[in-house]
Amino acid sequence: MLVFFAENSALGVALAFALGLLVGSFLNVVILRLPVRLEWAWRQEAREILGQPDVYEPKPPGLAVERSACPNCRHQLSAWENIPLLSFVLLRGKCRECKTAISWQYPLVELLTGLLFAAVIWRFGVTLQGGLGLVFTAALVALSGIDLRTTLLPDQITQPLLWLGLLISLITVFVDPASALLGAAAGYLSLWTVTKLFKLLTGKDGMGAGDFKLLAVLGAWCGVKAVLPILFISSLVGAVIGGIWLATAGKHKDTQIPFGQYLAIAGWIQFISGTDFIALYMRWATGG
Repeated sequence: MLVFFAENSALGVALAFALGLLVGSFLNVVILRLPVRLEWAWRQEAREILGQPDVYEPKPPGLAVERSACPNCRHQLSAWENIPLLSFVLLRGKCRECKTAISWQYPLVELLTGLLFAAVIWRFGVTLQGGLGLVFTAALVALSGIDLRTTLLPDQITQPLLWLGLLISLITVFVDPASALLGAAAGYLSLWTVTKLFKLLTGKDGMGAGDFKLLAVLGAWCGVKAVLPILFISSLVGAVIGGIWLATAGKHKDTQIPFGQYLAIAGWIQFISGTDFIALYMRWATGG
């Protein structure tokens, strides 16, 4: 099977794109439902810790069991209405029942995941590296979407991804164990230190702990040498895109901007490009 895909790489890339569309459809569910379920659980725990009376609050839908529905009229979607990209086109971007506009998030996440999956298989092929790369990519898409919508980076995604990165380093799938462990430590401690210093100097909070954990994840998967380039490119992208958003949206300069998606973008670029990106950064840093 692996030999077949090695000889027919274009087919592997095409199948990866199709798989990415399907996974992207599920990631939309994760992006929308996981934060709601977490906030519901946090409220339950807070009332218990504070000794407050129980308040009946229906449990939000799960990630896989409950069918998708229109958020406006609650029309449950049929199978064909869940076909990635195609259903959005056929429905002309509107709910079949109430004609409410469907968020562009759905087709954009599906298309993005498809393109990223195709790029991973183009880079690594249908191999163990390619399969793990798809898992890594899907997790980054989900984290980026959640952070952009809610400024949350759930431990339910970052922690398993961190441990997976450390475990696969034992067989040196992408980096060796020492580089993965040092990368995770350097990623977490670098942002933690910067945030603590910022708090000490300004009295304001800079980043959330979720950003520390995400950079630790990227360090575990990409290695310790990747941490500095990831910080550089994420800061650059964040400054440009964030600055444009603040200007066009008329927001105050102190408005909080989620940083997780910029870390994810930089980390994915580093993951795909590998040592070439590190060398490029080092040449830039040294003026070579």
